[in-house]
Amino acid sequence: MNEQSLLARSIRTILFAGVSSAFIAAPAMAQQQEEPAQNEEQQAEEQVERIAVTGSRIARPELSQATPILSLDADEIERFASPDLGQILAELPAVGATNTLIGNRESNASAGVSSADLRRLGANRTLVLVNGKRHVAGSPGSASVDLSTIPSSMIQRIEIMTGGASAIYGSDAVSGVINVILKDDYEGLEFSGQAAGSTEGVGARTHEFTILGGGDFMNGRGNATFYAGMNRIQETMENDIRQFESWGTILNPEDTGRLDGIPDRIFVRNVGSEYISGNGVLLADNFYGFLPSGDYVIQPPRVGTNSALFGSFPDGCDTCAFTQDYVNLQPEVNRVNVGSSVNFDMTENARYYADFKYTQADIEQQFQPAFTTSTVINIAENPYLNEELRANLLGKGIGAAVMFKFFEDWGNRTASNRRELFRFVNGVDGGFQLGESLMTYDLYYGYGETRNRRNTLNESIPENIAAAVDTVRNADGNIVCRDPDAGLVNTGGECVPYNPFGQNATPEAIAFMSADVTRDDKITQEYIGASFVTDTGSLQLQGGPIDIAFGFEWREETSETLTDEFTRRGLTNNAATPNEYGEYDVTEGFVEVNFPLLSGVSFAEELSVDMAYRGADYSHAGSADAWKVGMVWAPTSEYRLRGTFGKAVRAPNITEAFSPRSPGFVNITDPCDQNNIDNDPNREANCAALGVPANFESNTNVSIDLISGGNPNLDPEESDSLTAGFVWTPDFIENFSATIDYYDIEITDAITFIAPQTVINNCVDSESGINNNFCSQVTRGPDSQLTAVESGYLNAASLETSGVEMEVNYQTELADFDLPGSISSSLFVNHLIDFVNFPFQDQPEQENVNTGQVGDPEWQFRFTANYRLDDLTVSWATRFIDRSALFNVTPRLEAYENVGPAYVGSIFTHDLSAGYYFNENFRISGGIRNIFDKVPPGYTGNALYDLTGRRAFISATYEF
Repeated sequence: MNEQSLLARSIRTILFAGVSSAFIAAPAMAQQQEEPAQNEEQQAEEQVERIAVTGSRIARPELSQATPILSLDADEIERFASPDLGQILAELPAVGATNTLIGNRESNASAGVSSADLRRLGANRTLVLVNGKRHVAGSPGSASVDLSTIPSSMIQRIEIMTGGASAIYGSDAVSGVINVILKDDYEGLEFSGQAAGSTEGVGARTHEFTILGGGDFMNGRGNATFYAGMNRIQETMENDIRQFESWGTILNPEDTGRLDGIPDRIFVRNVGSEYISGNGVLLADNFYGFLPSGDYVIQPPRVGTNSALFGSFPDGCDTCAFTQDYVNLQPEVNRVNVGSSVNFDMTENARYYADFKYTQADIEQQFQPAFTTSTVINIAENPYLNEELRANLLGKGIGAAVMFKFFEDWGNRTASNRRELFRFVNGVDGGFQLGESLMTYDLYYGYGETRNRRNTLNESIPENIAAAVDTVRNADGNIVCRDPDAGLVNTGGECVPYNPFGQNATPEAIAFMSADVTRDDKITQEYIGASFVTDTGSLQLQGGPIDIAFGFEWREETSETLTDEFTRRGLTNNAATPNEYGEYDVTEGFVEVNFPLLSGVSFAEELSVDMAYRGADYSHAGSADAWKVGMVWAPTSEYRLRGTFGKAVRAPNITEAFSPRSPGFVNITDPCDQNNIDNDPNREANCAALGVPANFESNTNVSIDLISGGNPNLDPEESDSLTAGFVWTPDFIENFSATIDYYDIEITDAITFIAPQTVINNCVDSESGINNNFCSQVTRGPDSQLTAVESGYLNAASLETSGVEMEVNYQTELADFDLPGSISSSLFVNHLIDFVNFPFQDQPEQENVNTGQVGDPEWQFRFTANYRLDDLTVSWATRFIDRSALFNVTPRLEAYENVGPAYVGSIFTHDLSAGYYFNENFRISGGIRNIFDKVPPGYTGNALYDLTGRRAFISATYEF
């Protein structure tokens, strides 16, 4: 029996939601007596009760919460001019760009996925909610949400709680919560469109079209809202980026030694490899590069050395490989979104609601072509070899030589992804009188499913390549394979000869040597829960009744990846990869209490304490507890002190716990290489003890075998989170607020994948010598070159981050200054004090400091100012990223002379936009982002920066 398509299920669900609302409405329709109309004050109170507040399940004004909340509204989101919500959030100082669309550009499993990384503690430690409810993940085995499945045009506002929130929302909220609140209760019909593109010829174009419609029914007791939209993000290659010129580092010829005041390595353009190219390079008595025609040249000498295989070619090199030629900056994305929401007041105490959405995206991701570094050419007999070169080599006694080649004549390895996501949430909420108290409740059920088919084109079959290259002329003078039955994938007589010199592959040869591999991912999330909020009524403290929220939730997560037979058997250049499956469920209960100790007395306009506790029982990780204590003290109406302290938890995700141990490949750098041997004081002696010779030169920038997998014995990781701040709302400045908050998060027993590079480094950096667990996981060949490494997940690491954030908001009518219009402004500043990663928490001396490195600047801010005059709005936004180091800033490494330039300078970017209402139905807006075209230097491609430069956008909205 075939499984229903996700689209079919989605259509069925939306029809069910509509029928359900009509069915639920039926009893209410039978009521003969209409309820008396509420006055405006009562309606306003009821509306407030239904507003989702991110920092607490007990509704309070934002500035009266113990935890800071950052908000972003729909108007501000529009001015980012992007359909990629992940990239929008990454421009906020509290959010990293690690897993955005651009940040994921070299990942196949996450191609087209854009996730948020609060505090740079990892997307898996950032909990994303939609309308206060959990959302199914976007990548197999993970818990991180693909924000690109949330249409930015449908967002009413985003609330970001920066700080541990596990006691409120459960696992994954270690670094904070992002709550995306969507538009609902819409009446009318709205068409909107937006387009953006580079003004400097870079491309990077996007466009988006959306239809939003809705209306009330049953005399206003219900509302149904529907939306449909599509957006496109143009593929942009790294070669399209103006400042990207194959930058890399080379050994500095002027360097006289470590810490001599001269950089050890310097950044230069055109770092490539003369060993390999898209046309092939034959390694014999010299390096012979080939032109597309098959003619040969002697490879030019490098001017500076990056590594054994790579060097600098200032004047370029047509027969060398530059890896930038093959890589996306961002993939091609074509997405369709449809969804609806329904709510209906069944009675005065109960409202039914339902949200549905379906998204489908096609993503084209580019990777470097398949390659070979071991193909042997028979000089005497290969009929494709240039005759002049054959005679030259045979004359020197060279009968065989190895060829290195990127198979450009096959085309790139293209990952074609079809992503589908379906999500349905429904429930009943409302309130009823319980003695002198109002009890509000929310009973809900949610189901989400993500499917992804990953087709990777042009993966190589190494043994078939060897067979196809080993060619001769038969008795009839035709070129054939020496052995027509050779090759790992050959049922007999199928071998097709291949000309490896230049760009001369035939379609038949490509089909014999390559294969398209397929992986199918399926992720599901199902939950049911209830929450209740009430107070103690007549039992009051001086500041009022005690507010109480409590509830429970059961949730199940599954993830499955099925691979094709080629992949499972390891027939391609990829290692054999088994199917993967994992699942777990969790049952949770929570309680939150707010004690209003004092109110309206001397030195205590407000004094309250809130507490929260959540207990969870995971089927795969046992029990875990999270709690928090918060305090708000306002000695006057103008000043408020606030703070929270709590413990958060994160249970292992499915990949961490259940991924089977399987082979793969990984790119590494050998710490025993002569260029790296001095980076740690213990390396030289330990490398010598392993038998590595002095002045060893490793084969870097190549991949080695990797065995890795999950760990079913992982425990939940824990974190301690502290925030303490000050709020100022002066009476003498109307509509002004300023907050400043200190945050400190420390994660212990952090679940970490022990990076293969870390395993290799720790083997030779240990103070106790090479008799450690890490050296047993590293394999070297007889020539001392690294050949394999083993790794996996452990509760081994710890992370610490701390900083200060400030937010200032102000708005005023300029009539007070005898000027027309009004102005509003906001400033958000983040100062990173400390960000340290301890790969092994029991080895604190091996810390890795990130504070001030590229991706983790010490200072960031974003300032916006909006001027409104009648139907016109003009906006200015400024973003600042502090100077950031390109070297490892860990003090013990003393790496400040490792590279030059050593820093990416501080960068300001500025945006200008304007919007105008021609009438109450039609609005048009547009602007220029990065108006002064400020981009970072080409030797950094970090997604935190604006890499494309100046671009213009325009949008229009028409409402009926």
